[in-house]
Amino acid sequence: MKKVKARLLRISTFPKKWATPHLLVGGTIIILVLVTSISSYFLTPYPPSRMDISNRLLPPTWNHPFGTDHYGRDVLSRVMVGSRNSFAVGLIAVGIGIALGVPAGSMAAFFGGWTDTSLMRIIDALYGFPPVITAVLITSLLGPSLRNSMIAIGLFNIPIFARLTRGNFLSVKESQFVEAAKASGRSNFSIISRHVLPNIGSSIVVQGSTQFALAILAEAALSYLGLGIQPPHPSWGLMLKQAQSFMGLSPWPAIFPGFAIVVTVLGFNLAGDGLRDYLDPRLTRLS
Repeated sequence: MKKVKARLLRISTFPKKWATPHLLVGGTIIILVLVTSISSYFLTPYPPSRMDISNRLLPPTWNHPFGTDHYGRDVLSRVMVGSRNSFAVGLIAVGIGIALGVPAGSMAAFFGGWTDTSLMRIIDALYGFPPVITAVLITSLLGPSLRNSMIAIGLFNIPIFARLTRGNFLSVKESQFVEAAKASGRSNFSIISRHVLPNIGSSIVVQGSTQFALAILAEAALSYLGLGIQPPHPSWGLMLKQAQSFMGLSPWPAIFPGFAIVVTVLGFNLAGDGLRDYLDPRLTRLS
């Protein structure tokens, strides 16, 4: 009977914990943008690169809800496909940061000594360069493309996740359960993967949502500068650049991709705040 009551209590409190305004609003925005991104593979009002000069720079209408650009291309279709590219950059860039930064931070904190010193000096060197300027340099050297934008943005996620992991790892390293795992003869890999990382995973998840938003902004900036995805493929930043010269004639080709960037970044930031509130045990106890 006690087990049944405990299970019912967990079920009744689960929605309440998750029903934080930030997480609900941010999660809803992310889901909507993700659905739009997935649907762009097989469902857009018009082919995103199809030109119709006779209908150029149209305001929003029933046939073109977001209007058309200076080539007569449907803005809604291009915004939808642009969301796909933004999500791809965010996933790859954050994935690179986690895949390389988390192991580096874990090794530095666990082994200490010269390993810690060597790894963290490399991380500090990466962290010391201005991200946007170096991303511009990398994409200039490797050539402008979506793939190179992912690599350039991902490189600057590595030191962020490495320093975050190292700091949290050091706070958990001296815990009793880690000492017990060492005393029982478990391997270093087992201690890190089964005992330490699960206890610091929440902070990595929260940071990941923040870096995802920053990756979308960075991709838009590189595309705006002409160093990201190349025409005729749509990107939110590239759409802003192309619409800039026609703002006096029709602002709609710039308003809608700019609004998409703002809303998507806001969604990830709100979701990150909500996840932090939900996953922080101190806040959970206070509630």
